[in-house]
Amino acid sequence: MEFGIFLNGYIPGPAAHHSPSEHTALMREAEYTIHADKHNWKYAWFGEHHGLTEYSHMSAPEVMMSYIAGRTSYIHLCSGINNLSPRVNHPVRNAERAAMLDHVTGNRYEWGTGRGAGSHELATFNVLDKNSTKSEWEEAVHEIPRMWEQIDYSFEGKHFTVPTPHNVLPKPNGPGHPPIWVACGNPPTFARAGELGIGAIAFNFEPIFNLRGRIDSYKQAVADCTEPLGQFLNDNVMMTNAVICLTDRKRARELALDSLNGYLVTMVNMYHDTMPQSLDAIVWPNPPYVIREIAGDDPEGFLDDLIRGGYLLCGTPDEVISQVENYRAVGCDQLVFGVPSAMYHDEVLEMLEIFGQHVIPEFDKDPVHSTTRARATAKPKYPRFNGPVPDITVPRIPANALLPLG
Repeated sequence: MEFGIFLNGYIPGPAAHHSPSEHTALMREAEYTIHADKHNWKYAWFGEHHGLTEYSHMSAPEVMMSYIAGRTSYIHLCSGINNLSPRVNHPVRNAERAAMLDHVTGNRYEWGTGRGAGSHELATFNVLDKNSTKSEWEEAVHEIPRMWEQIDYSFEGKHFTVPTPHNVLPKPNGPGHPPIWVACGNPPTFARAGELGIGAIAFNFEPIFNLRGRIDSYKQAVADCTEPLGQFLNDNVMMTNAVICLTDRKRARELALDSLNGYLVTMVNMYHDTMPQSLDAIVWPNPPYVIREIAGDDPEGFLDDLIRGGYLLCGTPDEVISQVENYRAVGCDQLVFGVPSAMYHDEVLEMLEIFGQHVIPEFDKDPVHSTTRARATAKPKYPRFNGPVPDITVPRIPANALLPLG
């Protein structure tokens, strides 16, 4: 099992409307990834959202990933997710952006895709029929791997066209291409991801064991996949959750009991209307739950029940190790944590180090990323040229060209 963090540009409260605070929050998220790179974390996932005040100010994650790439050497930087609707991002732009990130990260970029999770965000781009984005995703996700391989790419589709041959540049930093993933907001998408041989991104707002059936359907489908979407099979289920892991058990549980993590969930329920709501179904601006306030006479016992159910991980490293076992038991391959909103900046840095040094080595003993091993098996799928090759002779090229003619 491997581990990562999830960054979303979450800026709650009045700070969302205060430019200096917005800058501080975004740069802190970069710092978390740079710090995690030093402490065994393998993945950092970056959301891409538009117009979702407070919930996510991360509208251009490729810029953030490029900044972080120059300050890290190990951690993989992943899109969570890149919207494939041609009305939001033209597929050629998606292909170009992913390939460029593959170069500037030194093969540490991973391409998480999706159809978008909410009508409010999609309306930013005049996409008013959110149900159409499913077929748009299906069309674009099949074409982009072809853009990465072919020199004379053209396409006439239902949702986008490239009417004359074009060489979509740059090509990925081969061999292979960035690992491909899809966000699985709804149960049927798990099986579809497996059929395509791509990774599944799962967002966990319910008891962990409820996800076993969806993971099993993915694993069965990916086991039967003989023709993956890309050049290799990415057999991987990534799941998100929350963690508070400190050497001070009392402080960890205090943070969990008094946290307003539910505030973020109220925004998920408000903005993401193509995903199932959380069990509490509280929508912003209604007051979020605070564990201590709804726990009755036994808040400690109530917190223990939540931990057993897999709603969060909390405690000392030894306690969290036993809690992580539940995720391994249901078939999760990668466990990813959002930055706890209850913790101060220095506490988040401390937790990244504690978890990375004491929990991760218990589960992840391979220094090589599983996706790196998968990419090493890549085999080209398409002919280099889609049509006839013209007979063109170039007599001279500049002396500083990296390769000579012929």
